Amino acid sequence: MSMGMVFALMGAALATALPGVGSAWGVGIAGQAAAGVVSEDPDQFAKVLLLQLLPGTQGIYGLLVTFITLSQIGILGGNPVTDTATGMLYLFACLPIAIVGLISAYHQGRTSVASIGLVAKKPDQFGKAMLFPAMVETYAILALLISILAVTGI
Repeated sequence: MSMGMVFALMGAALATALPGVGSAWGVGIAGQAAAGVVSEDPDQFAKVLLLQLLPGTQGIYGLLVTFITLSQIGILGGNPVTDTATGMLYLFACLPIAIVGLISAYHQGRTSVASIGLVAKKPDQFGKAMLFPAMVETYAILALLISILAVTGI
């Protein structure tokens, strides 16, 4: 296996692993808060579940970048990467979603916890509560777009 392929596969692995870790972390902390709310008011289950699920999207974004990368580098089709420079380009192209996915998923989880608290106290404010974690999502989407554009443009 060429060093180019090794670097490209490292990028794909990071694009999956880091946002996946962040999503698990974010969904976990939001789930703890959601469970507390549901133990007091079971009628809030659907609302807090939606808030808990939001940090999980970064893991999906990372997986999407990974599949596109694997398609481009010859693992799932495309031309196999042989030179080191091209492999490093794929590695760096995967870094935006890897890094931003990790960080934003964690912070989206914390923001979801705050929003879950808002819904617990004022259930009629669910629409507003959804906006706070959705704002964090914006940066994950930007990182996703940058990584996809970079991976497909190489």
